[in-house]
Amino acid sequence: MTMDDAVLLFATGFGLGWLPWSPGTFGSLLGIPLAWWMSGFTRGSQLGIMTFLLIVAVPICHVASLALGSGDAPQIVADEFMAFPIALLGLSVARQPWVMALAFILFRLFDATKPPPIDHIEAIGGGLSIALDDVMAAIYAWLVLVAILSLWRRHGRR
Repeated sequence: MTMDDAVLLFATGFGLGWLPWSPGTFGSLLGIPLAWWMSGFTRGSQLGIMTFLLIVAVPICHVASLALGSGDAPQIVADEFMAFPIALLGLSVARQPWVMALAFILFRLFDATKPPPIDHIEAIGGGLSIALDDVMAAIYAWLVLVAILSLWRRHGRR
């Protein structure tokens, strides 16, 4: 196996990206154990791990994109599973199954619909745009999740 083959295998989520339907959703599932693992660390450590993952994701997605002959090819799912943990970054309740599920649903919703400015990020090109649109989707999911949790806590204290 060559280095490019190994990168492509990782970038396609160990084959999940080759599924004929919803490869991004299935690839994002790999982000759940990653987010679960990261939630055991301090916020600062989580931020450091996320920074490392995103720095690594850019060249991985870029190499995979070149190998597949197109921009953000649907087979490339490393950006999804490496960015998903951002949706739970620093949340003390991240390991609650309903919180994890809601974060996943919100992340997939924002990644699939690409509200502004996510829809403009792909114009950047290369691995940076492939990873950055998922980072923005995860940030949107985090913002909505924080708002929901805040309302839930406020309502629960009455």
